[in-house]
Amino acid sequence: MKKILLIALLALAGVSQFEEIGSWFGSGEPASVEQRLTGQAQIDETLRLIERSGPFPHAQDGTTFQNRERLLPQRPRGYYREYTVETPGLSHRGARRIVTGGDPPEIFYFTDDHYASFRVLEDRR
Repeated sequence: MKKILLIALLALAGVSQFEEIGSWFGSGEPASVEQRLTGQAQIDETLRLIERSGPFPHAQDGTTFQNRERLLPQRPRGYYREYTVETPGLSHRGARRIVTGGDPPEIFYFTDDHYASFRVLEDRR
């Protein structure tokens, strides 16, 4: 939880661990401060839902993530779970997800490109 608060404070200061990601809304351009703050707020909201065990906005949230891309460390089936990170303005789930590992979650990953790449959000191990 401390890391989540630190990320939120850094985002408010205009600094973000996702600052280099320009694809918050698929533009390929560097994300504006407003887009980064909105994106970070959506990540924070999804993390809060995970911590509270829902309720989640999509039926797929909390389902097993298969790791078919094999970009995350190999773990037994059922270790990874996926959750939607809302993208304002979209009428569908979009590409942004948080993938957790463990039960209860011990590691949190973020992808904004539908599993093509991941960044560690938090590691509680």
